[in-house]
Amino acid sequence: MFIKLTKEIKFPDPELADSLGLLCYGGDLSSERLLLAYKSGIFPWYDDMSFDILWWSPDPRFVVYPEEVIFSKSMRKILRKKIFTITIDKCFRDVITQCAIVHKKNDRITWITKDMIEAYCELHRLGYAHSVESWLEDKLVGGLYGVSIGKIFFGESMFTKVDNASKAAFLTLVKILIKKDFKLIDSQVHTNHLESLGGKNIPRSVYLKTLKKLISYDTYIGSWSDWINILNNEEYNEKGST
Repeated sequence: MFIKLTKEIKFPDPELADSLGLLCYGGDLSSERLLLAYKSGIFPWYDDMSFDILWWSPDPRFVVYPEEVIFSKSMRKILRKKIFTITIDKCFRDVITQCAIVHKKNDRITWITKDMIEAYCELHRLGYAHSVESWLEDKLVGGLYGVSIGKIFFGESMFTKVDNASKAAFLTLVKILIKKDFKLIDSQVHTNHLESLGGKNIPRSVYLKTLKKLISYDTYIGSWSDWINILNNEEYNEKGST
């Protein structure tokens, strides 16, 4: 039987989650609760059968190690030529809103509800949530958003309106995270897209042990808008897949 959360900001042991990863339900989307959830290896996710917030800790956990990401020859060329203009933290609300629209269009439902949008915009205002944007001719055509604590980036969602736009945003973020010595991108659950870039499943126990270590580092709180300036064209000349 799943635990219903109360007003107290706490979670049950993530190892108690069921075979699908569902741990508990209820509570709220306050910044304090969300940050504790991420630090505990837990994340919120609605479904079409419940009006409650559902909290998850799946086993296995799908992650991306920045140093192991695969840069294809074609993507390295796109990034070197700067087909897309990439920015960080320029329009967080627009990015999360577009992610919600795309999910609803493709799946007919979306877990990125209005409450979720407001909750993550508040995390962005506090300096914990960040967006990466891809622009083409001054139009927002792709992007992603997530949460950062310590040396781990918790990826939440991405969208694209033009081929390779979200991939360009993601690969640019990867390069920046490597520069900043981040060790892990938590992608939560498997996607074919991220698997093609080097993502993999690891046991929850391994994830939780790694998480505990990585969140012990200082967190880069505040805007990351200037981080884009630490890259140059040479960043994409290394070997990759064809």
